Amino acid sequence: MKIAVLVEEHYQILEAWYPYLRLREEGINTVFIGTGRKKEYGSKEGYPAQEGKPVSEINSDEFDGVIIPGGYAPDILRRSEEIINFVKDMDKKNKLVAAICHAGWVLVSSDILKDKKATCFSAIKDDVINAGAEFIDKEVVVDRNLITSRTPSDLPAFLREIINFLKSK
Repeated sequence: MKIAVLVEEHYQILEAWYPYLRLREEGINTVFIGTGRKKEYGSKEGYPAQEGKPVSEINSDEFDGVIIPGGYAPDILRRSEEIINFVKDMDKKNKLVAAICHAGWVLVSSDILKDKKATCFSAIKDDVINAGAEFIDKEVVVDRNLITSRTPSDLPAFLREIINFLKSK
């Protein structure tokens, strides 16, 4: 299995590295995928994440899922047409699409929330609802291939459901 973890400047450090490393513990190949603007992206705290590949060099057939961390990075990621198309393709193929915190913005821009249940950081709740999702305020919400969580404290539940989903494939 191979999972893309999206990164851009000012990503939330725990929301990127916890899934990246936890899935590796499960024997799942994880790769940081960026917009291609840089080879290395800094977290909100400055901690670097090396881009494994830019989104322009991948396609959805290579991956079993995508994880989108929060922070300020989703606001940059959602401006990339290639990122948006990658997320749309993953969803269309019923592959894992997992988003935590402000990553809901990427889901909104990808137009994949209509008639789905989701959660997110409270500040973007209205955006998620306006995109057609039923907002549920709990640590993790699973709706078919879509797995969403609110904040770093939800990461254990978020990864539990991601691993359950991947093991069911």
